Amino acid sequence: MSKLELINVGVTVGDKRVVQDVSLTINQGEIHAIMGPNGSGKSSLAKAIMGHPSYKVVAGDILVDGESILAKTPTERARKGLFLGFQYPVEVSGVPVLNFLRASYSAMQQGGKEEVKTQVPLIPFKKMVAQKLQLIGWDESYSTRYLNEGFSGGEKKKSELLQLAVLGSKFAILDEIDSGLDIDAVKLVASTLNRLTGPNLGLLLITHYRRILQFVKPNWVHVMASGRIVLSGGPELADTLEEKGYAWIEADDSESHE
Repeated sequence: MSKLELINVGVTVGDKRVVQDVSLTINQGEIHAIMGPNGSGKSSLAKAIMGHPSYKVVAGDILVDGESILAKTPTERARKGLFLGFQYPVEVSGVPVLNFLRASYSAMQQGGKEEVKTQVPLIPFKKMVAQKLQLIGWDESYSTRYLNEGFSGGEKKKSELLQLAVLGSKFAILDEIDSGLDIDAVKLVASTLNRLTGPNLGLLLITHYRRILQFVKPNWVHVMASGRIVLSGGPELADTLEEKGYAWIEADDSESHE
């Protein structure tokens, strides 16, 4: 069983400290949710884990299976088993979904080489992608469409999950996968995600709202405020946040740091 560990992680963007002393351990097979208001540091933490160059880890460490990944590039972190699903997936005109998936999958097979000179054989790869398309509830016509171009909000988020299914990552960090979706789209995305979760995937689900957690049941819920994890608990914590909002958390946190 693989393990993703954050140990007293601090992150800056420019001169601003956006994450403070965050510690968290995620094992394969576990689902962790991070909730919190806007500006609490949730997305900043996700980008720092994946190695975004603008988000500098200035304190603590991030480990995968006991090995620090701070010196590794985003590509190397992906090869270690990390996946980041974006809050706003980008449309890439002219690049079919299948081509993008094949290039991404080939990059994961290149060992320590940053440049991908060869791609995996097309025919067996297409067969594998066809199986993953069935898993997320799409037909093969989606593989010929340009990446996210003309996709609805829900389709863009399912496209992220298709990438996750194809790459077979150990840990997925999904940054507000429910953002901008109506309740029907949330249900569809959640049902797809439930088909992907299992003993080989550790999930860090970042969200503002409880609604997706009604369909994807977390083992733990963590609350971020002012760049810190200020409260952790079971799935019932999401219900408390739905009832009380974030104001009481922020008030308690400000008092504790006076």
